[in-house]
Amino acid sequence: MIGGEAMSFLRSLLFSTPLIALATMIMGTLSLLASLVDRTGRTQHKLARIWGRMLLDVSFIRVRTEGLEKLDRNAAYVFVANHASYMDIPALLAYLPFQFRFFAKQALYRIPFLGGHLNRAGHIPVDRSSPRASLKSMSEGARIVAQRRISVLLFPEGGRCPEGLREFKEGAAYIAIKAGVPVVPMALVGMRRLLPMGSIHLRSGEAVLRIGDPIPTAGMGLHDRTALNQRLYQEVAQLLAGGL
Repeated sequence: MIGGEAMSFLRSLLFSTPLIALATMIMGTLSLLASLVDRTGRTQHKLARIWGRMLLDVSFIRVRTEGLEKLDRNAAYVFVANHASYMDIPALLAYLPFQFRFFAKQALYRIPFLGGHLNRAGHIPVDRSSPRASLKSMSEGARIVAQRRISVLLFPEGGRCPEGLREFKEGAAYIAIKAGVPVVPMALVGMRRLLPMGSIHLRSGEAVLRIGDPIPTAGMGLHDRTALNQRLYQEVAQLLAGGL
């Protein structure tokens, strides 16, 4: 008799993974078509939220949210979250009810369907080839938040982390201060267990999106970004420590 772990892996390989690929192709195509009539990215974001739900459903992953009542649905924010799994993005899209844009690594823009969606939906590529190029990306993000009043989301660890919580880069603090909007610490708890970094085994189960108190940046200058960045790290670490 095949054990539970083996059955879980077979389900992941033969059911969840093919459906994830199919959903990505279909929703990516719809996103490209939508971009022909909506250049604001709002329709693409709505489609991306549906895509996120689809991926979680076919993976048998349930996400519980805590702290949404702390946020003003009409406000713009800089959202900050830890990053441990490829399923973080679907979860954030599906369960964070805001129009927001990602800062995405340039390599993601070369992935079929996904890259086209990122580009046409107005997500912001991060060029890490030099500090000057990275600063330009951050300044563009601050401009979008300040002028268009659309939130942005960053993973300040700079990429997925296989364990624990990496040191934060200062980009999120820089953007929030320059745009003059609150920054919101968030933690995705339990997602690493469901799809660890480097694994293709999608396990079913529950994760939590835990939202902390918004931190106002009014009155701050760019010289305050290091202190704000340290506070963000501490807040996210504390949210993670709460467990499931």
